[in-house]
Amino acid sequence: MPVSRRTLLRTGAAVAAGSVAATTPGAPAVAARADIGVSAYAFPLTAVRLLTGSPFAENQARTHAYISFLDIDRMLHMFRVNVGLSSAATPCGGWESPTTELRGHSTGHWLSALAQAYASTGDASFRTKGDAIVTVLAQCQARAGTAGFNTGYLSAFPESFIDRVEARQSVWAPYYTLHKIMAGLLDMHLLAGNAQALTVLTGMAAWSRFRNDRLTLTQRQNMLDTEFGGMNEVLTNLYQVTGDPNHLAAAQHFDHAEIFDPLAAGTDALNNYHANTQVPKAIGAIREYHATGTTRYRTIASNFWTIVTRDHTYVIGGNSNGEYFKAPRRIASELSDTTAECCNSYNMLKLTRQLFFTDPTRVDYLDYYERTLYNHILASQNPSSTHGFQCYYVPLRAGGIKTYSNDYNSFVCCHGTGMESNTKYGESIYFHNGGNTLYVNLFIPSVLTWPGRGITVRQDTTYPSAASTRFTITGSGQIDLRIRIPSWATGAQVAVNGAAQTVAAGAFAVLNRTWTSGDVVDVSLPMAVRRESTPDSATTQAVLVGPVVLAGAYGTTNLSALPTLNPATIAPTTTPLEYTTGSVRLLPFYRMHGQRYTVYWTVGSTPPLPAFVAHYLFNETGGTTAADATGNGRTATLAGGALFSGGTVDLNGGYVSLPSGILAGATAFSITTWVRIDTLTTWSRIFDFGTGTSAYLFLTPRSSAGTARFAITTSGSGAEQRIDAPAALPTGAWTHVAVTSTGTLGVLYVNGVEVARNTALTNRPANTTATWIGRSQYAGDPYLDGAVDGFRVYSRALTATEVTTIHGEGR
Repeated sequence: MPVSRRTLLRTGAAVAAGSVAATTPGAPAVAARADIGVSAYAFPLTAVRLLTGSPFAENQARTHAYISFLDIDRMLHMFRVNVGLSSAATPCGGWESPTTELRGHSTGHWLSALAQAYASTGDASFRTKGDAIVTVLAQCQARAGTAGFNTGYLSAFPESFIDRVEARQSVWAPYYTLHKIMAGLLDMHLLAGNAQALTVLTGMAAWSRFRNDRLTLTQRQNMLDTEFGGMNEVLTNLYQVTGDPNHLAAAQHFDHAEIFDPLAAGTDALNNYHANTQVPKAIGAIREYHATGTTRYRTIASNFWTIVTRDHTYVIGGNSNGEYFKAPRRIASELSDTTAECCNSYNMLKLTRQLFFTDPTRVDYLDYYERTLYNHILASQNPSSTHGFQCYYVPLRAGGIKTYSNDYNSFVCCHGTGMESNTKYGESIYFHNGGNTLYVNLFIPSVLTWPGRGITVRQDTTYPSAASTRFTITGSGQIDLRIRIPSWATGAQVAVNGAAQTVAAGAFAVLNRTWTSGDVVDVSLPMAVRRESTPDSATTQAVLVGPVVLAGAYGTTNLSALPTLNPATIAPTTTPLEYTTGSVRLLPFYRMHGQRYTVYWTVGSTPPLPAFVAHYLFNETGGTTAADATGNGRTATLAGGALFSGGTVDLNGGYVSLPSGILAGATAFSITTWVRIDTLTTWSRIFDFGTGTSAYLFLTPRSSAGTARFAITTSGSGAEQRIDAPAALPTGAWTHVAVTSTGTLGVLYVNGVEVARNTALTNRPANTTATWIGRSQYAGDPYLDGAVDGFRVYSRALTATEVTTIHGEGR
């Protein structure tokens, strides 16, 4: 395993982060190959301009100032020295110092940032500077042979670093650095039209294949234990641009079986792996799927995203503690000064985009994107710095404080990704489907000029300070306009020219019509204050309003433990998004700078559950996400082969995963569903909500006694409280089942009729971390062979009449 960067920085060997550059529709350079399996696309950065006044535009302006400020001779000093060219420049410090083994990586990030800044603004000075850098890099590459390197090699360190990787000797992460340079060159070609950049890049790609073709498969796989960034991704992107199959072959040299195999099987084996070493591998996997159509790659990437966002992610959207993934669902127990490395979220957002392009029905991808963009990416730049200095880690322990990079003596990985993140905010506000469909994903003041259509869409908003946004159409034409309604936005409203439209939270508002110049769409997104528990502690909670995480401001006070929060004391102030709790101010985390804070609190009770907790219609036609029809945002995930089929979920050897703690704190509950059992097996589960084999509640269609059984326990199987039906459930037909519990009474219903009850049912649901349809807490029990539909969860006991009514409504 890689070890802490800071430890390795002291010893001269370490591991680092990752970068990526994907082909961009409509950019100056045109790709030779279309992506496979994609039905949504980004607009080119040239088509989207940020309006002034937003925090995104302000962050962008600071980064523009910095990338313009950086001196070419200083940044390229070690590239020149490495091949024997003279340089009188002052060397950089930090991770770009002459003795640091990662030297050169920042130049790649810088190239990407310059290319993105040029595309986003049209300011030719960014392109001119990027062109000048590429010219010097080409000169250095041309001297590879003179310097004793193989043809095509280009770096700020000698090629012997690669020898050390192949020999499994101590070295930081040379391929990681080469990936940054290659990605920057590709961006200069695609976004700034620099043909020389493509020539240099193809030389590096040919060198990479040459180096790795000489190795055995075992040697290559062993080598991949050293962090290599997104080599598989950038080489795949180059294949898509050029159509040269040599580049795809070079990319697949970096398919890491040790990581890919468990992910392909849906297994979370990430504990104690260096987090940001793995994220770029998943990005590479989804790009390899787009290049080849091999579904295993898509499965790897999709499973990785689900595992990380569900089981390893803090409330701000970031992940990792001390740069490493920890055991699944360990969040409250993993709060420190080294949480949430910024590179991780930079890469997770790249992965999220690619997955959405693959499946644009997945609104949850964009909900995650928005949360992470506001609460990690936007929150990690210092607004007091004219050059937009960046966090490396974002501390999440109580009393944490953000620290930042500097001009020439930092150059940590997140300094580099920060240059990129803050020069491409326009890339994900709007997507399209290659035809007339327009996806509005983010609420950032901006203007989209739709290439080739003579249509512009202007978005005016102060969101999230105001819970609304307005779109004004200029030009005429048919647009299937799809506006994301976040899962938290219960009560959202959309109006076209003042006429109200039907919308639901956690879905797209679909406005398919012929638009005329001057048409206006107004969107209202009510933002209620809410709390979210960590998966490993019901009483460790964060406070949010809309997509924004609120943090308690503690000035110079260095807290030694999580402070206690009384939710009843949270009160709004006259400043948007700012609240108080007692004497403590609650500020948006992205505005929290220059003082100590807490993001998590100890709360004596879990957030109150709505009466109707969740409702899954399973009407989706693809993907692995099932929406919550209540609007409460409790999205479910299909896993292990389960698939949507005709308005149901066919478990197909898999199961459905519901959110953790879905009934945590409930003093009464009801669970109802339609189920079709294809093969009746003993101890399979219709549902099973638990924390393992010590605490759970389940319904099985047949127990070892031969009858259907509901059971609930907080102390293992020997302490189960049960409701036994008179018979097992039938096979081959849709059957409606329901369990209700209140006080000491539990009732089991089949097809709307009570079949059994227990008047001594005193146990209550735990803060479940494994909440499943079709799967048992016991590893030896079979998965349910059949299908489910209309799954409902309540935090109250339905009456017999209500159960009969739900059954009578049918599927």
